[in-house]
Amino acid sequence: MNQDNTKTKSVEIDILALLHKLWTKKLLILFIAFYFAAFSFLGTYFFIQPTYTSTTRIYVVNQATDNNNLSAQDLQAGTYLVNDYKEIITSNDVLSEVIKDEKLNLSEAELAKMISVNIPTDTRLISISVNAKTGQDAQTLANKVRKVASEKIKKVTKVEDVTTLEEAKLPESPSSPNIKRNVLLGAILGGFVAIVAVLVREVLDDRIRRPEDVEDVLEMTLLGIVPDTDKI
Repeated sequence: MNQDNTKTKSVEIDILALLHKLWTKKLLILFIAFYFAAFSFLGTYFFIQPTYTSTTRIYVVNQATDNNNLSAQDLQAGTYLVNDYKEIITSNDVLSEVIKDEKLNLSEAELAKMISVNIPTDTRLISISVNAKTGQDAQTLANKVRKVASEKIKKVTKVEDVTTLEEAKLPESPSSPNIKRNVLLGAILGGFVAIVAVLVREVLDDRIRRPEDVEDVLEMTLLGIVPDTDKI
């Protein structure tokens, strides 16, 4: 029983010693965390191409009352055609017309990767977002895609009308990269690396610096301590 208590006490002392070591190295840990944060800031600011996002929204009006020319699939417009709307917006016909009108040096596949379509459940609201290297390009392309896609949706699904709910606006700041988030993650990573390095070095350090180290390493009972006369 006494032996178990001794082992438990020894573990507690070791943990306290590690915590004390971290406290004594706090300036080093903070410096490394700051270094990683600064590196993250510089890397994000100078080496990562900023991306701007502009979003426009449209509303699909109820289908026309003239059903003579509508197929069974066309009659399911509205909430049942959300996937169809998305496919139409990113179809090659729409993308090729946008590329032609805007004189873009892009393929349909490349332009499709710049476009994201979001349709909330049980609604006919469609959000079209475009990512581009400049805010002006993002705004221009979003509005152009909306205009071409609206006409295509009316033609294919025979809906009564597609109304512009919100035009794309010029974004004030990049949507990515997130500099604040990257700097914070860099600081956290730097602090973690510093703490791990300090703990590993302390654990692997087998030098005898305390009286308890003699008993732990040599497994012998300590009979006495010779005082340092310089400190007396």
